[in-house]
Amino acid sequence: MSALKADDPRIPAIQSSIRVVPDFPKPGIMFQDITTLLLDPKVFRDTIDLFVERYKCKNISVVAGIEARGFIFGPPIALAIGAKFVPLRKPKKLPGEVFRQEYDLEYGSDCLEMHVGAVASGESALVVDDLIATGGTLCAAMKLLECAGAEVVECACVIEIPALKGRERLNGKPVYVLVDSQ
Repeated sequence: MSALKADDPRIPAIQSSIRVVPDFPKPGIMFQDITTLLLDPKVFRDTIDLFVERYKCKNISVVAGIEARGFIFGPPIALAIGAKFVPLRKPKKLPGEVFRQEYDLEYGSDCLEMHVGAVASGESALVVDDLIATGGTLCAAMKLLECAGAEVVECACVIEIPALKGRERLNGKPVYVLVDSQ
């Protein structure tokens, strides 16, 4: 955590609002549940504000939110910084032609899709999700955007599980995280 974030009085409230659910969705997983964060309008607003403060002057034209929790944080960030929002969805949820990227999770595998034409070559993109664990989902999101010609500026997540070393899979791409897992 950066010194600036460590001194920010909003961070402890964000941290304490996240519920940990043991053995979900599989035994051994300590699920970081952000739905409890959403129940407190001030904490939810503070979470969005911290991201907006970081990205408002970075000339980002695309905020790509990863299904499903990236859809919660991505749109308000996109609106506040004047960027378009592009949903990165699970398979067969988007009509029309899509780019597709498969990836591994800490408890299985999955796939993300994005509409062809949603992102133009040369656009600057921010990838938003609730959590970075092994980094597989963020890697897939970056590959989708780069396949369309976008430059991924950074990935933004509310929570990081440092023990799973997800940052190491991102090939040096910066990740901005508000809190570490509990």
